[in-house]
Amino acid sequence: MTGSSKNGRDGSSTRGRRYGKLKKNDDEFDGYNSENHPRKNSPVITIDAPHLDPVMAADNSPYDATLSPLSKSPWSSHLNEEAASSSEDALVGSLVREEGHIYSLAATKDLLYTGSDSKNIRVWKNQKEFAGFKSNSGLVKAIVIAGEKILTGHQDGRIRVWKVSGKNERVHRRVATLPTLRNYIKCSMKPSNYVEVKKHRNMLWIKHYDAISCLSLTEDNSLIYSASWDKTFKVWRSSNYKCLESVTAHDDAVNALVVGFDVLVFTGSADGTVKMWRREMQGKATKHFFSQTLLKQECAVTALALNSEGTFLYAGSSDGLVNYWVRETNLEHSGVLRGHKLAVLCLATAGSLLFSGSADMAICVWKRSMSNEHGCMSVLSGHSGPVKCLAAEKDPDAMLNERRWILYSGSLDKSVKVWKVNESAAAPGQQNNHPQLPRASVSGEFPRVSSLRKMGSRRY
Repeated sequence: MTGSSKNGRDGSSTRGRRYGKLKKNDDEFDGYNSENHPRKNSPVITIDAPHLDPVMAADNSPYDATLSPLSKSPWSSHLNEEAASSSEDALVGSLVREEGHIYSLAATKDLLYTGSDSKNIRVWKNQKEFAGFKSNSGLVKAIVIAGEKILTGHQDGRIRVWKVSGKNERVHRRVATLPTLRNYIKCSMKPSNYVEVKKHRNMLWIKHYDAISCLSLTEDNSLIYSASWDKTFKVWRSSNYKCLESVTAHDDAVNALVVGFDVLVFTGSADGTVKMWRREMQGKATKHFFSQTLLKQECAVTALALNSEGTFLYAGSSDGLVNYWVRETNLEHSGVLRGHKLAVLCLATAGSLLFSGSADMAICVWKRSMSNEHGCMSVLSGHSGPVKCLAAEKDPDAMLNERRWILYSGSLDKSVKVWKVNESAAAPGQQNNHPQLPRASVSGEFPRVSSLRKMGSRRY
């Protein structure tokens, strides 16, 4: 039975490699010995953890604006105005970078935040570079927006919190690194706060000892959730960044987490399960209780998404399928969407649409009918590598009654593409559940698509 990581022990696993190659930074420290890592093929670079993390103090030091990569951006923006005016679902922009693979995206109002394995976070406005900032260490695997704050989750197991300067909206300053140094020192004083993560290997329960795979927020932004390849998810109070709880949720890496309706939390894992948890507030702390397993299968669960109303839950898998559940039917399994040839790596929702990005380089646009059935409205092709992340927002140029969306897609081909999608472009009778995907033939630094099936990757 799952429970708090304070009492749990993480076992070992020998399941495969990850998509994309991660590089070691000589001054990086994430408090875990790579020789004892549960997956020796894993590119996580770590060293022995001392009693107190020496990088904590440096990581919480004031942000140095001179480190900003904004001055010499390797990005270029290419707009396709003709496509924008001639097609309902069109590629209207391509942001091509030379820094590294794109692992995370977040869109808010007229700004787009992008993260990559270069450790840079770039800010785009109207498809032109607007600002940029950089973390000390750790590939940027997740980005979420919490009001005026930007939260980033990293390969080194830490969460960094950024805020826009009141004097200059182009300057972003780091205001915290989670766990905070104060919380870390206070917690380290008690031996009971150390948990065994591997035989003869102890670490503080407030710290992720493996990469953060995703971040999520409650609707009021009061709680921050972080999920990790260390098989746990942790809960943080956003007001003071204190870690409130750590839950050993799965038997393998937690690849995805979404905060659902009411007090529910959903997690998806490389162990092939989707689990539902119920949150209870106990004074100032939280306590999460396992509720039920929604899905149990052989292949890894790689992505989760909820629609804005919280009525549909979607789960993408490494077999290319998307399962979904409907709230009004007590979250009974309602169907499977078959559209991809390779692993589904990311999901996003907008209105009655679901977007699924895959290692087959394609993005399927699914439309939900009034009877809760789904059909593939179109397939967006243009990337030359696996599609790793998606973000959607309302098209600011849409007419009052139009339901048009801007979709951003980040890929391991080192580019972000911008699409315009019209929700009313296809009638239900024109939809199909087996779209024609682009031919999978690419080359580059990422694994060839023809070999992705054989990689057996469980962590995304």
